[in-house]
Amino acid sequence: MTTHLHIERLRAQLLGKQGTASVGAATGPEQGPRATPAKVKVGPEHYDFAYFPELREFSNTQWYYNTQGYEWNMFRQHLGASSAVVEMDGRQLINYASYNYLDLLGDPRMQDAAKQAVDAFGTSAGSGRINMGEIPIFTEFEQLISQTLGVEDAVMAVNGYGANVATLGYLARRQDLVIYDELIHNSMLMGAKLSGARRLTFPHNDYDALEQLLVEHRQHYERVLILTEGVYSMDGDIPDIPRMIDIKRRHHALLMVDEAHSMGVIGPRGLGVVDYFGLDGADIDIHFSSMSKAFATVGGYIAGRKELIAILKHYAPGLLLYTAAPTPASAAAGLQALRIMHAEPERARRAVSNAGYFRTQARAAGLDTGLSHDSAIVPIMMPDGETAVWTTAQLFEQNICTFPMIFPVVPRNTERLRFFISAAHTREHIDRTVELLVDLRKNAPASKGLF
Repeated sequence: MTTHLHIERLRAQLLGKQGTASVGAATGPEQGPRATPAKVKVGPEHYDFAYFPELREFSNTQWYYNTQGYEWNMFRQHLGASSAVVEMDGRQLINYASYNYLDLLGDPRMQDAAKQAVDAFGTSAGSGRINMGEIPIFTEFEQLISQTLGVEDAVMAVNGYGANVATLGYLARRQDLVIYDELIHNSMLMGAKLSGARRLTFPHNDYDALEQLLVEHRQHYERVLILTEGVYSMDGDIPDIPRMIDIKRRHHALLMVDEAHSMGVIGPRGLGVVDYFGLDGADIDIHFSSMSKAFATVGGYIAGRKELIAILKHYAPGLLLYTAAPTPASAAAGLQALRIMHAEPERARRAVSNAGYFRTQARAAGLDTGLSHDSAIVPIMMPDGETAVWTTAQLFEQNICTFPMIFPVVPRNTERLRFFISAAHTREHIDRTVELLVDLRKNAPASKGLF
């Protein structure tokens, strides 16, 4: 059985450091003796959670809702599947807060696949995959997603966020560089931080800036990873992946694309950026997607060359090592969703078409939809955080569910409401929503700068 010590020794070899460092030895200038920190005056903000500064944003929002008499709309229970309409407290709400792009959450085929997996394998795979947690469903999914993307291999993980963190945290090292779009998802950012590699950002979709960073810095680092998304989750825009492929080739870098909101949605067949741009999947070094969006389940996958997957499967902590396997039910649902994506591409086309109608109607009414195009995400930009929170509360009272994106989730002065559009939304849903948004914009109170 592979031991922790054996894994660390193998990782040290894979890192390619100068000389052969023994496990646990200091290997760089940052690993030397640390200076004694200056004394601090220990107050309750250091040991009492109620005084932690991180609580302020939440307390501010909660105070605002309470003083205004608005219904608290977070962590509210709903009944039934979270589709375009959802039941909550006896009310029917038009729902724009679900990732259920293809309307598969309540699909009988998805439910039957999950039930059959539980009947065959139980409620858990039993342990981590590398031990005795491997079941045929995992391999079936990995083979089909590899064929779909046009790559050699893939690995399914129990958690999408964790798969991103584990992959980047392992592949990038202290002698490496990670360059990323300033708007990448938090999971990519946390993985890059965990890695210890140097991190540089470039302005959103500014490929000239990306190239300039590579010109200036590439020669000083071993591995260089470039991070982007297939569809940006806050803006609903699609980056120029072909141009990024050209850039990474010329600078001998690795390109990783997070397809959480693009896989299953964009492209003629709804099969993500490879489909949308007509790419050879092998041109993207690391494919990632969460399975909590179009796949209507939980988990995530990494796909690419067989050597990449072999390294990650056996040595990346948090991907398969030191973590549980996906449940049989969640994996079976993901596999069934992928099969439906192939068989029924019209679902993705309907979601994108509905979003296109939303954008057209909103823009015609003078609403700002930001950078959104060709995806199923439509933001409605707000002048400030307080207006975003107020508008959300008003919509909720009118049986429309969406949520405000305010600082620190997005930078200040870029606050917005975010609408996830699915194959199940109707034009009546969209027309009513746009009409209310226009009315609320006219009647919004003056901001007091609370957010």
